[in-house]
Amino acid sequence: MTTTLSAAREPDDLPAGVPGESTFVDANGRTFHVVEAGPETGDLVVLLHGFPEFWYGWREAIRPLVGAGYRVVVPDQRGYNRSERPGSVSAYRIEALSADVLGLIDAYDREEAALVGHDWGGVVGWWTALHDPDRLSAFLPVNAPHPTVIRRTLASDPAQLLRSSYAAFFQLPRIPEAVVRAGDWRLPVTMMRESSMPGTFSTADFDRYRAAWGREGAFAAMLNWYRAAARSRPVPETDRVEVPTRLIWGAHDQFLKRRMAHDSVDRCADGRMTTFPEATHWVQHEQPAKVADAILDELA
Repeated sequence: MTTTLSAAREPDDLPAGVPGESTFVDANGRTFHVVEAGPETGDLVVLLHGFPEFWYGWREAIRPLVGAGYRVVVPDQRGYNRSERPGSVSAYRIEALSADVLGLIDAYDREEAALVGHDWGGVVGWWTALHDPDRLSAFLPVNAPHPTVIRRTLASDPAQLLRSSYAAFFQLPRIPEAVVRAGDWRLPVTMMRESSMPGTFSTADFDRYRAAWGREGAFAAMLNWYRAAARSRPVPETDRVEVPTRLIWGAHDQFLKRRMAHDSVDRCADGRMTTFPEATHWVQHEQPAKVADAILDELA
């Protein structure tokens, strides 16, 4: 795919119990689908999803944050679901993804926001915290290590390299897109089920995920995040995070070793970690109330 595909423009149907509105926002020269909720005068909180999710991955956190008076914005990140899907791999370099975050903060006429990011959303958050700390009031990565920790661990730890080997498969042209689509998206569904606690994802959840994955060009765009990272091999300008940071970690993460979490906190001037011993990589789905409480505790 080399042609940029426009944002969907039709709003999403929010699940019962999820407050807010599905709408579209122009930011950083792109159009993003977002779910926004809460008082317009509330402090801004941006929730970033990871792979292979979309805004829906943070649905359980919206109501508690709104109830505490925050203005909550949950985008489909660049290339995902209803947001604009650039065609080139280079459009998914981490610098552009981080600039999207700053553009969203600007779009809501704010100087700063609290940023919460799971998985790839957390990687984008780390980059933003390292390079634009004045734009973040707080940062909460969720099962997402510091970029320097990722790079050094992959270079020195064969076990972690094996856990991350799926990323090498994603570098192939066109083949991964065909494989993941086979059997009604059997591969990503199986991956999410087998790496989470039993019953974490329902049939209705996967119906929504399949619809998001099946949008024209969407899964290729999602894989282009991995392709862009492998080609550009970005190195942050600094290792030290000055933004107040709380790392939230599901201890039974099958993709990321727990040592990476501790090493990440060590690179924060004001860092702490909240660990959920019975949770996995999908901690915000498995322990939604406790994760929301941890976010609110950090923001208080």
